[in-house]
Amino acid sequence: MLKFGKKQVKIVSLTIAVFFMLGVIGMALSQSGKSVASASGSSNIGVVNYQVLISQHPDMAKAQEAMQAEVEQAKKDFETKSATMNDKEKQDYYAQVQQRLSLKQQELTGPVFDKVEAAIKTVADAKGLSVVMDKSNVVYGGQDITEEVGKKITGK
Repeated sequence: MLKFGKKQVKIVSLTIAVFFMLGVIGMALSQSGKSVASASGSSNIGVVNYQVLISQHPDMAKAQEAMQAEVEQAKKDFETKSATMNDKEKQDYYAQVQQRLSLKQQELTGPVFDKVEAAIKTVADAKGLSVVMDKSNVVYGGQDITEEVGKKITGK
């Protein structure tokens, strides 16, 4: 049988009491957080299918075509220039090409993302929404404004 001194029992009791109080406080805070979230209502939270909006944007097809042409040109350049390189040089050159293509993709698609985000903000402001989230991050609730934003983007 284990023997504990009075001092050890007090420390163990105090530790258990502290953990119990922290648990109670944590539960209270999580419950109050839930009531605050539901009290604020989902009526001021919008959701959009961001991928759909990006893919349907008229400028995205042009950006993808330009990117495809850039990739094809990079392949040709790599094949031509790397023919006389050793493995290390090929690897370094490949990394440079990848970086250049990544920057080009950002250059081509950045304006599309900006236009979609501006359309989302316009629709959200008109509907009085203070928060808009991607639909893939929402389990329940929120007002879906994907269709309205899509109309704003395409002008239809």
